[in-house]
Amino acid sequence: MIDLTRNEEALSRNIQKAKENQIVIPTIAQMKNPDMIPEKIKEKLKGVGLWDVNPLNLFRISWKNEQKEKGGLYGESNYIVLPSELTGVKAKIICMVGKWFPTGCHKVGASFGCLAPRLITGQFDTTYHKAVWPSTGNYCRGGAFNSKLLGADSIAILPAGMSKERFDWLSKIAGEVIATPGCESNVKEIFDKTWELRTTREDVLIFNQFEEMGNYLWHYNVTGSAIADAFEEMKEPGDHFAGAVFTSGSAGTMASGDYIKEQYPKAKLGVGEALQCSTLLDNGFGGHRIEGIGDKHVPWIHNVKNTDMVIDIDDEDSQQLIRFFNEPLGQEYLVKEAGVDPAFIELLQYFGISGIANMLCAIKMAKYYELTEHDVIATVMTDSAVMYGSRIKELQEEDGEYTPVKAAVVYHKHLMSVKTDNMEELTYKSRKRIHNLKYYTWVEQQGKTAEELNAQWYDEEGTWGSIRRQAPQIDALIDEFNERSGVLKNL
Repeated sequence: MIDLTRNEEALSRNIQKAKENQIVIPTIAQMKNPDMIPEKIKEKLKGVGLWDVNPLNLFRISWKNEQKEKGGLYGESNYIVLPSELTGVKAKIICMVGKWFPTGCHKVGASFGCLAPRLITGQFDTTYHKAVWPSTGNYCRGGAFNSKLLGADSIAILPAGMSKERFDWLSKIAGEVIATPGCESNVKEIFDKTWELRTTREDVLIFNQFEEMGNYLWHYNVTGSAIADAFEEMKEPGDHFAGAVFTSGSAGTMASGDYIKEQYPKAKLGVGEALQCSTLLDNGFGGHRIEGIGDKHVPWIHNVKNTDMVIDIDDEDSQQLIRFFNEPLGQEYLVKEAGVDPAFIELLQYFGISGIANMLCAIKMAKYYELTEHDVIATVMTDSAVMYGSRIKELQEEDGEYTPVKAAVVYHKHLMSVKTDNMEELTYKSRKRIHNLKYYTWVEQQGKTAEELNAQWYDEEGTWGSIRRQAPQIDALIDEFNERSGVLKNL
């Protein structure tokens, strides 16, 4: 369970800082259903930009933001349904759109889920602690942003090989930025740096997304319900929820799959990873270019026993498609040759590199299970093309000028030719194999116990179930925090 033990002295200081900085903290219930947000908050949001460093933007940590850069309020879940001319499969693929979160990425929600419980209990003291955000990119951006909004100092840690856009943005928001050696798959180097900070500095609190159950809780409650809402809105007579699939990363988004499987028991849950670092598929290792999905370990917060399939994606497919989607000749090919509706082309901006990998995972799942036009698969677009301009430029410099022939090759080779290779439908034994890999990272290196590891497998209700039930308790503490600060009352 998430520790909700109080430190009253530090909590009082956090409340005072909230009062001084006019901070109101949203509840998880409000993030799920923005209709519950107080009207005076909504009124003030009409003058606030989506990326503004303004505490009011805590109330935009939701999948249901209006699609406006400034002054937007709320609507239905943000998602698109991919046309079969793009995917090559009959199944309907729902992609949740992360672009309309503050920072342009849903990781701002996961980081809130980790920080908020510590802040409202006083375990994190905003007058003393620095929040450390180890990440492969977007999570530390979300953590640094939330820290700034909540009046706390932050330290962002991410691999040196991540995109220039991430570092440029972090330099303006985070108190300190630490670049660790390697690329997306070099997660151990991130862990080593956080362990060094943990053991040498008393003024830091580590919010490791790979082990923080607040990440799991937020996605289970907020992302899971948003996906279910999207399905109920878009479904047609005869449609049913066939499955959901998410690239692993910290495995926080996988928690939304646990929610989905409770609501739609026949749905399958798949986890994706890069073929170049096939840790889940065959205990493999290596480097890859699907930014934002760290590998070579199994996240502590991944409920492996509830996962039905592992799907590996070649990172070359995601690289070629991020350029294809953003080249005029690629877009022209989709319309004139593939038959994609011209109105859909502007939605291609919602795909970041990991979003493309998620789409490819969904396509492979649809082909494996031979899904029909009445089957629906869900996934997420974590961020958007905005964060990959430098990557697209690098690809242009490496591969040269685009041509209609090159566009045709990319469409057929990297999209239409997706097969059901490099994937595994999991049995009890294969699930246990993946779960057991946690031992080498979390017990041997990160201070967890074998008893805790076994409890995740043998006591599902006592571990994962107990965490899911904590949302109302956390919301009650948030309400109490806001009441004591008096900020909401005096707005």
